[in-house]
Amino acid sequence: MRGLPFLAAIQGAAAFWRMPCRGQIGLARLDPLVNPNEVAQHVHAIHGSSGFNMNATYEDLMAGDCTSCGVVEDKSVYWAPALYFHHADGGFELVPQVGGMLNYYFLFNDDGNPGAGIKAFPPGFRMIAGDSLRRNFSINGLSALDRDPEKSLWRMLGQTKQIDLEQRALGYNCLAYSKAAEGSLYRHYLPEKSYLDENCDDGVRFEIMFPSCWDGKNLDSPNHRSHVAYPDLVMTGTCPEGFPVKLPGLFYETIWATNAFKGQPGEFIISNGDPNGQGYHADFMTGWDEAFLQKAVDICTNASGNVEDCPIFTLQSEDKQRQCKMNVPEVLVNEKVAGSIGDVLPGGVPIQYGPGPATVANPGPRTTTVEQPTVGYSEGAKPTGSVYLPGQVFKDHTSTPAAEPAPTPANDAPDVGALAQPAVTPAPASPAEEDGYEIVRTEWVTEGKLVNMIIVKEKVEYVTVTTTTATSTVTVGGLQARYEPHMHRHGRRHVHGRRS
Repeated sequence: MRGLPFLAAIQGAAAFWRMPCRGQIGLARLDPLVNPNEVAQHVHAIHGSSGFNMNATYEDLMAGDCTSCGVVEDKSVYWAPALYFHHADGGFELVPQVGGMLNYYFLFNDDGNPGAGIKAFPPGFRMIAGDSLRRNFSINGLSALDRDPEKSLWRMLGQTKQIDLEQRALGYNCLAYSKAAEGSLYRHYLPEKSYLDENCDDGVRFEIMFPSCWDGKNLDSPNHRSHVAYPDLVMTGTCPEGFPVKLPGLFYETIWATNAFKGQPGEFIISNGDPNGQGYHADFMTGWDEAFLQKAVDICTNASGNVEDCPIFTLQSEDKQRQCKMNVPEVLVNEKVAGSIGDVLPGGVPIQYGPGPATVANPGPRTTTVEQPTVGYSEGAKPTGSVYLPGQVFKDHTSTPAAEPAPTPANDAPDVGALAQPAVTPAPASPAEEDGYEIVRTEWVTEGKLVNMIIVKEKVEYVTVTTTTATSTVTVGGLQARYEPHMHRHGRRHVHGRRS
């Protein structure tokens, strides 16, 4: 048995719930945020209220006669682009969607003002996460070939601008249920098909985190983004100046059965013509009664994250969720968007590889490509005996992993990624293992300009107390970073390292 990491105590327990939306109300070129009253550029997989339409309003959603989500009171709409397979012969085919969409509501306070609490989405609130036209990865000092540094170093490395956080809010989780699960938001690009065939036996889980800091004034903005912002660690952290209101943190998961095309020549293309994944995005319109959602935020805090454990939610079966459908506008009724659809994406959307931004118009023949990242399969850190939420990880190396049960083959709680340290930051030497003690994990946490390295060890024994301290100094981006590993051993049977 492994001890629980002390990191959970640092961050504190955070409440959340998972909103299952097993039904899809439609698959269509609709987007009332970007293209109100007209056909949208690309196809979206749409979940939520049947009141959704080409120019949907809050009132329309609330008037919908059903929802494809698990809680009857939730008339919100959640949508994101669909995924297609481009066969070598030129034909396109819709990739099957597995299990609908799972939407997390995280109740993380603003670290800069934790006493302010979390405010429910007000009527009419809506927003977009991601940028449909992006076709590259451009975080300061990194390329798409690099893994993220641990979150504790982002600010020191100058990587907490909103454009940086937006790119880190995307994840492509390689699913292989025979292996230990990968961490959420670990990989920010869609791997090439050869990699998927070799490693992702059960498909790919597309992940996206929405901004959760609000200006407190505007329900929307011209680009549907500037009225909200990310906290400085994407999911957790401190809200930037000018965004004083903390909202529930939305996180979408959608599984696409890329494994259904294993061994077939071709490539996967998101419906907006994106083969790389950096242009993935998602939309949200609230359909909650504000007072009801505020009550849920205040009392639905069971650590399980299950909607079944919230007493005020009215639940409906998966069959009921799947039966809910929207009325497709007449202009789109006969558009073929599922199955094999011919030699062009719906709407004639061109494939645009980058590295420059995509355009709405057809740019002509392919002339450039973006070098594809090569970040490999990596086990996410998942402590035994507690729910470990995304956003609570810094860096976590396990020297001798504990045996883990096979991950459940369904949308489940996001696992935490083991995020590698950037090349510019040499790792300090760890203290040698003492006789009978095993170094279980190494973690880094920043306090101001100090980066503390914590060595966690375990030993099966009765009460023994020892203290070891070592200090080393490295330079990170011109700043001195002092690493002070502290290790205390104590306890009956299992001894767990803790920072002093």
